[in-house]
Amino acid sequence: MARVGYARVSTTDQDLSTEVERLRAAGCEIIRSEKITGTTRHGRAELASVIEFVRRGDELVVTRIDRLARSIDDLQDIVRELKRKGAHLRAADQPIDTSTAAGKAFLDMLAVFAEFETNLRRERQLEGIARAKATGVYRGGKRRIDRGAVFKMRDDGKGPTEIAETLGMSRMHVYRILHELHRSGAP
Repeated sequence: MARVGYARVSTTDQDLSTEVERLRAAGCEIIRSEKITGTTRHGRAELASVIEFVRRGDELVVTRIDRLARSIDDLQDIVRELKRKGAHLRAADQPIDTSTAAGKAFLDMLAVFAEFETNLRRERQLEGIARAKATGVYRGGKRRIDRGAVFKMRDDGKGPTEIAETLGMSRMHVYRILHELHRSGAP
């Protein structure tokens, strides 16, 4: 039986050393780590490698389940894959061990709270943006396209395809800008 550790932090400026140290203390012979968001499994090459690597009787160890997944669906998919391979999941800092009934139940409860926390964070962020927009502090990103050039080319008789190719943008974006102009009542 091998103990395989998986460590993850969300951003490149965060430090993995504390997690890696905890996984070593938990007896992990192999530790894989990455700096990437946990909100999705897409693009997480080290996680895919770990899941591919584990065999019957192995144990995947994380410090906490939020290091593994931030959504119930992703977490359940990972646990199902491990179970199918005859492996199980254990969290070093939480009473989670999918080889026991109590550990499975606790895992499900924590997964619900992890997803709830992610959803609350997203709601607070959207509320903050709305408040900033209402007070005029936030106006969105800097415009990267010279709308005047789009209008001038249109006035010079150029079609959306030619405008898009000349300015290096999509035709759909040209249509949006022209529609913006039309909505504002300009000629």
